[in-house]
Amino acid sequence: MKVIEHLDRAKEPLISFEIVPPKRGGKLKDLLGILDDLIEFDPRFIDVTSHASDAVYEDTPAGIQRKVKRKRPGTLGICALIQKKYEIDAVPHVLCVNFTREETEDFLIELQYLEIENVLALRGDLPTYEKPVQDGRSVNRHAVDLVRQISNMNRGRYLEDLLDAEASDFCIGVAGYPEKHYEAPNMLTDVRRLKAKVDAGAEYVVTQMFFENPAYFEFVDLCRDEGIDVPIIPGLKVVSSKQQLTTIPRIFHVDIPFALSEEIRRSDPGDALEVGAEWTAAQARDLLDRGVPGIHFYVIGQSRAVRAVMKRLDYGRRRPTGP
Repeated sequence: MKVIEHLDRAKEPLISFEIVPPKRGGKLKDLLGILDDLIEFDPRFIDVTSHASDAVYEDTPAGIQRKVKRKRPGTLGICALIQKKYEIDAVPHVLCVNFTREETEDFLIELQYLEIENVLALRGDLPTYEKPVQDGRSVNRHAVDLVRQISNMNRGRYLEDLLDAEASDFCIGVAGYPEKHYEAPNMLTDVRRLKAKVDAGAEYVVTQMFFENPAYFEFVDLCRDEGIDVPIIPGLKVVSSKQQLTTIPRIFHVDIPFALSEEIRRSDPGDALEVGAEWTAAQARDLLDRGVPGIHFYVIGQSRAVRAVMKRLDYGRRRPTGP
């Protein structure tokens, strides 16, 4: 089922999660453990991030060498696993950065074969390495360009002349930024860029993580004022360690409130997760009470923090796991 259909048919706000594929050489059983933990809470869909090739530096016998690697392959296979094993809709992230439009079309066609109906269209983080584009190929520079490409496929317009190709039928999600995208000069410009993505065919928005709910509601109000009428799903992340007080703002370009950072900073190392879970649970209760369409939890690489929040929200097992 499409994400937008889940939202339309829901009798109460939905829960969804976002996970990352394991790093190269990682074990499938670790990912399965995370998924087994999450399905207890009856998510309607699970996002799986994508990761383009990037430059890494390795210390070798010949000295420090620069190599280009895909650190987290496997998005396609993980999405197939989620849908076939757990019978939960998967939402693969589709990127502009370091993927040609031709590669994107191939990826989307494979998703069609697997009956995966949902995608989240993103530009992606700017890499330290930019893959050369071969003659005759092209790239999407911005997320709106990617949304247009997917929308064209939904109309049966492909880059390549495909024999008997039918129009695709993807539900397209995009990202929104309650504290604005870090590259945008101001909030209004950023919201108008989001409007362009919706006009190009995006059907729902998932926000970047935020830690103070007024930022979300002010963002939604501004979106509505600018004519964005699609569902806007708030995204939440649990701060689960003192180290994340530094890494989360640096990586995701968001603010952590002083009250939360001080409580975590003063807590014992083993108590930081409980402090963060209590804060996120309070956020979630307020959002649910105020009628949001759902809550999207950024799980990243471990489920323990999200489980602590869900228990505080009194979510338990809603349906059996997959075979």
